[in-house]
Amino acid sequence: MRKVIVSVETTLNGVMSVADWSFPHSQERMDYSRELLFSSDAILMGRETYDVFSTYWPEKEKSGDGTTGEEGFAERINSIAKYVASTTLKEVKWNNSHLIKGDVAQEVSRLKQQPGMNIVMYGAGPVAHTLVQHGLVDELHVQLFPVIAAINENSTRLFNDAGDIPALKLMETKPLASGIVIHQYRFGTNA
Repeated sequence: MRKVIVSVETTLNGVMSVADWSFPHSQERMDYSRELLFSSDAILMGRETYDVFSTYWPEKEKSGDGTTGEEGFAERINSIAKYVASTTLKEVKWNNSHLIKGDVAQEVSRLKQQPGMNIVMYGAGPVAHTLVQHGLVDELHVQLFPVIAAINENSTRLFNDAGDIPALKLMETKPLASGIVIHQYRFGTNA
């Protein structure tokens, strides 16, 4: 069975939606990002992530820089299957994208049963929370940035206001020279 891996970048106080704390990509982060993407053959996302990725990544492939400096990264993210859970989008135009308009948990359960590699989801918004509630997320990878961010009305926090996240089992911790620490957890019954 395929695994669903949710990957997030967050500050020490759980803020995910801040642009000014991003660190430059180090070789260590590039290696991690590449390993995660290339161990997957599908990306799962909500509408907000789709809106950002579908404009950003096709342009990176055209420019040839791939953002992370790794040859083939932008090409990979643009070519693999992408599943977009949305109640507002009418269509998805990004290459190899598929719209999930109905029951996202049911569709992801079906995807997990299909043969293939991992399914990666970048970000932990409402779609990720729904999948956690249905026991469909296997791993959570947290890139913890060594900064504290101000919290305001525009802040999005890791599993914001969720009180129903099950206990996680730490699988691995990777401290990077930049001070970022990558924690890899396994969820509940999969622990």
